[in-house]
Amino acid sequence: MAELLAIMQRLRAPDGCPWDRLQTFASIAPYTLEEAYEVVDAIDRNDREGLKDELGDLLFQVVFHAEIAREAGAFDFHGVVAAICDKLVRRHPHVFGAAGALTAAEQNAAWEDIKAGERNGESALDGVPRTLPALTRAYKLSKRAARVGFDFEHPGQTADKVAEELAEVREAAGAEAAAATPQIFEEIGDLLFAAANLARKLEVDAESALRAANAKFERRFRAMEELAKRRGQDFASLSLAAQEGLWRDVKRAE
Repeated sequence: MAELLAIMQRLRAPDGCPWDRLQTFASIAPYTLEEAYEVVDAIDRNDREGLKDELGDLLFQVVFHAEIAREAGAFDFHGVVAAICDKLVRRHPHVFGAAGALTAAEQNAAWEDIKAGERNGESALDGVPRTLPALTRAYKLSKRAARVGFDFEHPGQTADKVAEELAEVREAAGAEAAAATPQIFEEIGDLLFAAANLARKLEVDAESALRAANAKFERRFRAMEELAKRRGQDFASLSLAAQEGLWRDVKRAE
């Protein structure tokens, strides 16, 4: 860790790397987000060696931000470590304090209560980052609202809400496919929010579920293209019915 911090300071030194010296919190923020996604991608692919590399890249982003802050006299890497250590101890009183043992569900509720106390916000929705992916933010917003009682009692009611929003999309779009209008735009957003809320109600992480669905679609679509090629067909020239036949063949093969 000391070597990594020394390398970072050397890169930012007056005679260091010109690119690294120019960077700010804002300019490297997109790279920080990208590295976090690459960590998740390595996990999804079960690539342990890749995960090791990606975690290193993400750690470097933390060190980079900390060095910029140190140069500005705000805080340093050691302050970052001290802060997270304090937070973990504070949020686990059943481990480090006098509180008794808790079940996983009780610990989750206690964790949220402690976090709410730390925020000291006026709204139950305070503290949900606006920069989260929209699906994840919808999930978290509905979760926060549910903690203060604004929630359907049963998952079936939440599913009914999804059906209601889908019906409103159909109504806004009309019988035939139509160009996007402000009303369609709004109704599609409502539908996606309702779907994220249903995922939460069923204790499914919406972002992970959609990532898995994306991966499944990509896998099957590539298999369709390969199957068409083996049959001497140009996939793009096939009729929709023929393409759907390939899709069914791929699904059966899986």
